[in-house]
Amino acid sequence: MWNARVLRTQLPSHYHKLWKMYFAGFAALLFSRVAIVVAHAERDTSQSYFDIYQGPNEQDSIINDPSAQLDYTLSGGEAYPNPYMSDRLGTTGPLLISSTNLIEQLAHFVRERVPERIVHAKGAGAHGWFEVTTPVAANYSMAKVFSEVGKRTPVTARFSTIAGNLGNPDTVRDLRGLAFKLRTEDGILDWVFINHPAFWLRDPAKFPHFIHSQKRNPQTNLLDHNNFWDFLSANNESTYQVMRAMSDLGTPYGFRHMNGFSANAFRAVKEDGSWVYIKISAYTDQGIRNNTNDEAIVQAGVNPDFGVQDLYDAIATGNYPSWTIYWQTLTPQQAENHKYNVLDLTKEWLVEDVPLQEIGRITLVQHPSNHFAEVEQIGFDPAHLPYGLEPSEDPTLQARLFAYADAQRYRIGVNHKQLPINCPLNPVANFLRDGAMNFNNQGNRPNFLSQQDMLQLAPRPYNDDNHTIWVGGAVKYLSTPTELDFDLPRIFWNGLSERDQNNLIYNVIWHLGQASNMDIRTKQCRIFQHVNETLGQAIAKGVNVTL
Repeated sequence: MWNARVLRTQLPSHYHKLWKMYFAGFAALLFSRVAIVVAHAERDTSQSYFDIYQGPNEQDSIINDPSAQLDYTLSGGEAYPNPYMSDRLGTTGPLLISSTNLIEQLAHFVRERVPERIVHAKGAGAHGWFEVTTPVAANYSMAKVFSEVGKRTPVTARFSTIAGNLGNPDTVRDLRGLAFKLRTEDGILDWVFINHPAFWLRDPAKFPHFIHSQKRNPQTNLLDHNNFWDFLSANNESTYQVMRAMSDLGTPYGFRHMNGFSANAFRAVKEDGSWVYIKISAYTDQGIRNNTNDEAIVQAGVNPDFGVQDLYDAIATGNYPSWTIYWQTLTPQQAENHKYNVLDLTKEWLVEDVPLQEIGRITLVQHPSNHFAEVEQIGFDPAHLPYGLEPSEDPTLQARLFAYADAQRYRIGVNHKQLPINCPLNPVANFLRDGAMNFNNQGNRPNFLSQQDMLQLAPRPYNDDNHTIWVGGAVKYLSTPTELDFDLPRIFWNGLSERDQNNLIYNVIWHLGQASNMDIRTKQCRIFQHVNETLGQAIAKGVNVTL
């Protein structure tokens, strides 16, 4: 203190004020550090000093606040006077790199899109619930989602076209997807359906080839009718789906007036380990309604988003769409004796052979508040199956168990299941850590199966060792079309009304007639002729082919 007084007396008088300010600042800094130390010593160290979710929780708390209650900020939360402003030299000089507001907007703008889905790109979505309406499912499965009549489970649905791009009209001739995400107490259950009970193929390695044939020509970037019919005419197992897609079922009236089907077989398992094969169907309560080919073309031009708008408007007016859910069941013994291979995706289980059994109803009552967050970012995975439901050995389903989730890892990231729309409602605890955009990295728990802090392991609820027994070694396999592949096409044709038969012929002529390759036209006409002579000759005449 004496030295300080000496130093002060030696200073010029005009520095005395600065000295007081310096000393006061030093004292404030000193005592503030002492206060921090004391506070740290008194703090309960069992409690986190900083909650990393405080920021996300704050953003969540204002997500639906009106704009009039909020001030404009940069992405870091800093206030900024006007989103149109930029930093520049004077009023006529160049812009400056300090224009954070401008740089943020331009940089984010060109990164707004995630890769569109290769299939199912164009779609619409809504929220609602699944309600158990009968005890049927509980009689076959131990899954808690079916445990009691009247039980409701939150659902998000997404409806889509399949082959087209994100900007394509949603009324064009194509299959449609109906996907339902059920958030059960035992985890996510994803039902990923199409609007037909069968599919174009049963060998999963054909799938990329099939989709490429439906997409744009790599040279012209145009849809190519030669490519479309080239694949189908070379793979006769597709005939049933070809005929369904070329009927008026191929142009449904929006998304509300069509049925959905799992097409693949699954297994329902009871507590004692006994099981049955199941196929799942969603029958529209709005009634089936389709466009004709000409009506679909007009609708695509008048309103290319008709399906999206029709779903939105129905919910907005309280006309809530719903689908009754059914199971078809076969015991292992019944499956062995069934006339079709139950693991063949090109085959339908006809309801007269395997009756429908109602299990519940899905009702949609709520719009997404943000389409991108809740419809574009939603990801479905048929491997999401709580105990009581298991996949079958259908090879196409086995491929889907990998491909669906992997498509979302590519599109929206390895941590896409942490996104709010994909997140389960029950606790998640595992060893999937780190990766891009991880915002729930499971804290300080071990990232391996540690004996120091052991993660509890739930017991297996049933013994599935003997669910299926296979004989033989690994082989490279490709199915071969047989006469059985023409059974369902003939049943379908004979079941159509005269009007629907004429529409199918007209639709095929319109579509196949745009294939310029006469060899492909002829080959496809012979396939139709093999289904039915009248059908084949009528189409051949319409596309100038002589059989």
